[in-house]
Amino acid sequence: MARIERLSLERVAREARACRLCEAVLPHAPRPVFHIGRGARLMIVGQAPGRRVHETGIPWNDPSGDRLRAWLAMDRETFYDRAQIAILPTGLCYPGTVDGSDLPPRPECAPLWHPRFRAALPNIRLTLLVGQYAQAHYLGAARKSSLSETVRAYREYLPNFFPLPHPSWRNSAWITRNPWFEKQLLPALRRAVTSALR
Repeated sequence: MARIERLSLERVAREARACRLCEAVLPHAPRPVFHIGRGARLMIVGQAPGRRVHETGIPWNDPSGDRLRAWLAMDRETFYDRAQIAILPTGLCYPGTVDGSDLPPRPECAPLWHPRFRAALPNIRLTLLVGQYAQAHYLGAARKSSLSETVRAYREYLPNFFPLPHPSWRNSAWITRNPWFEKQLLPALRRAVTSALR
């Protein structure tokens, strides 16, 4: 793996906001969305901004964000506190939708920006990998054969990573079919987050 030069967070953020790499294939003008602070100890990696997040420029500013904050037992003020939490999607820009479903994050994005952001964020103790795209990028071959199995095996990825399903309403049936998620995993998630933020 190539060595990533340690850059200032301000420089990385400035360059990421100016990124136009995927402009020709995006349905709207690029609007990279992330929420980063130098001292952050917890990183949340999701997939890509949805339409509402694209419009407001605020990550997880939608019903999925409400559910994620409930999973974390965290209020909005804490969730958006840059001094504690960094939010960096796998794809920084809204990829558009097909048949009412968001398209996957652009594949060029995470390999370009995640190593640079992480090099500028030396205090990250725990990274939440929310959904299959975040897990694919960070866990690679260490993933299990399904998202369910990867999430259920969360202990194998600690202390650095904690895999989660995406909190979309589309996954409500999955949560119902997997009662261990709310009974066993969520308490462990909250303990891990509390420990990372100490």
